[in-house]
Amino acid sequence: MNSQKRASYCGLRSFCLVWTFLLCAAVPPTHADPDSTENGEEAQEENVERDPEAETEEPEESRPAVQPELDAETSRPPQIELPDTETANIRQQIQALRNSLDQRLVAVESTRNRLTYAESLLNRLKDEYDSFELRLEKAGLNLTGNYAGLLKQRLERLQRQGIARDLTRDIEDQLSKAREEQLRLEEFEAIIDPGEDARDQLRSQRASLIRQLHKAVTEHIQALNEYYRTVSDLQDQVEAYQVLLQQRLFWLPSTSAVGTDTLRELAHAVAWFSGQLRPASLSNAIVDSVLERGGSVTFLIAVLALMIIKRRAVKRNLDGNGQYVGNVGHDRFDSTLYAFANSVLLALPGVLVLAIGALLLMEGNDFFAALSKGLAAAALVAFLLAFMHNVARPAGLGDAHFHWHIDSLRAIRRELPILLAVIIPITVIMPTTATPGGSEFEDSLGRLLFTIASIALSAFAHRIMRAARADRPHRKRLLFLHILAVATPLVLLVASLLGYHYTALELERNLFVSICWVAFNAMLFYLGLRVLSVRERRLTLERLREYREAERKVAENKEAAEFSGEGVPQTLDMPEMDLKDISQQSTALLRILVFALVITGLWLLWASLIPALHLFDNITLWTITTDLEGGDPLPITLGDLLLALLVGVGTVLAVRNLPGTLEVMLLSRMKLEPGTGYAITTLTTYTLVLVGFVVFLGVIGVQWSKLQWLVAALGVGLGFGLQEIVANFVSGIILLFERPIRVGDTVTIGGITGTVSRIRIRATTLVDWDRKEQIIPNKTFVTQDLTNWTLSDSITRVILQVGVAYGSDMDQVQELLTEVARSNERVVDDPAPAVFCVGLGDSRIDFELRVFVKDPLEIMPLSHEIHAAVTHALRQAGIEIPFPQRDIHVRTVADT
Repeated sequence: MNSQKRASYCGLRSFCLVWTFLLCAAVPPTHADPDSTENGEEAQEENVERDPEAETEEPEESRPAVQPELDAETSRPPQIELPDTETANIRQQIQALRNSLDQRLVAVESTRNRLTYAESLLNRLKDEYDSFELRLEKAGLNLTGNYAGLLKQRLERLQRQGIARDLTRDIEDQLSKAREEQLRLEEFEAIIDPGEDARDQLRSQRASLIRQLHKAVTEHIQALNEYYRTVSDLQDQVEAYQVLLQQRLFWLPSTSAVGTDTLRELAHAVAWFSGQLRPASLSNAIVDSVLERGGSVTFLIAVLALMIIKRRAVKRNLDGNGQYVGNVGHDRFDSTLYAFANSVLLALPGVLVLAIGALLLMEGNDFFAALSKGLAAAALVAFLLAFMHNVARPAGLGDAHFHWHIDSLRAIRRELPILLAVIIPITVIMPTTATPGGSEFEDSLGRLLFTIASIALSAFAHRIMRAARADRPHRKRLLFLHILAVATPLVLLVASLLGYHYTALELERNLFVSICWVAFNAMLFYLGLRVLSVRERRLTLERLREYREAERKVAENKEAAEFSGEGVPQTLDMPEMDLKDISQQSTALLRILVFALVITGLWLLWASLIPALHLFDNITLWTITTDLEGGDPLPITLGDLLLALLVGVGTVLAVRNLPGTLEVMLLSRMKLEPGTGYAITTLTTYTLVLVGFVVFLGVIGVQWSKLQWLVAALGVGLGFGLQEIVANFVSGIILLFERPIRVGDTVTIGGITGTVSRIRIRATTLVDWDRKEQIIPNKTFVTQDLTNWTLSDSITRVILQVGVAYGSDMDQVQELLTEVARSNERVVDDPAPAVFCVGLGDSRIDFELRVFVKDPLEIMPLSHEIHAAVTHALRQAGIEIPFPQRDIHVRTVADT
């Protein structure tokens, strides 16, 4: 990575750090408690809620807001207790069945009443939603601040009076029990004894009760199913209503602009706040909280004491975690995980103090309960900022492990305590403006706290970005990030002062979540980089050792070839990736994955707030018919097309960068033969392309049922036209996995002997002893006889023929030949050489000298050396190596 790119990454890193502090410090304030404004709200809405555009027209009849409040089922029908047919007489059975029937009928009636109420509530809510949406469309943005306040109250009521969370679970549980009872009734009816007289009155009555009870249970199941669907639809409608209100409130002023009235309200707010801090109320809150949660408070105090005692040891561990970072022999990713855990531990003491304070005030009055919420929120803020402060420590995560910009880390360590001193009190005080007594001061005290926090965050951002740009002040990208980080809190401040306080708070809340999400993914990215860097360094060391071993082997082969007079390939094409490509591809794939996670999370977060993001889902490009009878056509929107393009681009990027990541994270950890990793990567790439292609077609609406005939025809065409190519392709995959040959092996096939220098998907290259490259299709290696001289063992046997004259001492000859074989360095000791007399020829006694050599390349040098040594040894021993003997008969033919 060059210096320019590194500077850009450092700048982006600094910007992410700045925004992490900016909006992690800003806790979304709690809105006013709607209990204080609930009474009289309906009448106020009826008077104010009208079309502001048509002032001369009659105001539209206002509808009272529906309160979609459904409680969970509190009364359930008792489980049917079927009598024992062996111990209970028939009258007892009839009485038990009659009781169960009465209870079940009551339950059916109750469920139907609840269903009727839920259906009426759903219809009313749909009507109100449609009417309200129409009025908002007519009004546009021409709405007053009072109207926006009423919308806010309605949103708060909908959020508070929603569907009970455990209602659907309760219905599902009742459905499950009813189905079980239905099955038990059927089994009971099957096993009862009809008796000798089937027309007996009691038995007929019992059978009738069983049928009635079975019918009642069936009706109850049907009613519960309809009730479940209605409750689900009602919940969806409530959520849609909330989204509509949130989207409209986002663009409306929630209060008036700051003026002299705001200053007077601020003075009253200060007096109210100081008046609430009464020692008696505080002591009562602490006493009640200790009585209610004394165990939790004691546990947190004990943990806090332990953290304080062990703080120095944790600091020493954190400093020691980065000691071996960068050392190939000792560096481990575990050290980064330990440093992460130690940074979390160092951030805990302040968090525990605030959490203890929150528990001690939780059971107080409304004011102290709000302070408890503020302390809990401040604990979260303190944890995030304290954690980042410890990340920025010297020899901490940011310095030793991630190598972040040193000037930015110094600025973070210097400015964070100041920011904490400002943000923590604001976070604690802010929820008090949501209490019944403090809700009237939300626009004064709340905006003052918001103003102080925004100014502090902007100043903090300026100092951090100035430190990040200290050594590169002319970089335009860093300058843009600097301006954006400083201006965003100020823009939100101005919006709040102009009356768009709700908009500023919503943006702040979403920006808070967004920056936390980005910071979380940034931490994942740098942790991933650490994993990759450790593996890459270790892989580099292993590759270096393998390269040296390969060089040594090549030198040995070259030396053996010079003695044997054979030609061997100078280099072998080992199917391994370049280390530089591995690093680039793995880093690129990690960056793509993290970027995809960031974009997905931000899209899900902001799509509900900004209606413009749903524009792509409202533009239909085409429709496709489904295989279901009577089913509506499935629309394919512009959003689907964009998603398909993203899938295609993501598939291409993944295919390009997957091999390096597989090599670093998986294949390098496995002891694979050369070429096996290449085969795994190739097949994984093909699979990824196939999956991406299928998903791409599925997103744009192409159905497999309409493509299967085309695919079948294409398969037939490939089978006939590309038969050999496909056969060689499949054979190449078999060779790479089955491993009958490897790069560097000496093989003989079809009368050709040579060294395997390259294995590809279609063909394999052999270099014969004449240094000629033979390109042999892979199919040949799979379908024909193959001799691999070096597959599992490169030791090869050599048989040399020796003949001596008749009359020679055979034992002496055997000893001489054995001594010659053992004295040669090319002959291996195991298996040991052997000498045998194999025949009596016309003019000589035939011996065979059988020896083994380490490599086929040593056969010719060994043959030369053995023959020379045998000739010399036999001559010294006076043993004759005979010439062939022939009897010649000379016949004289007389002249005729």
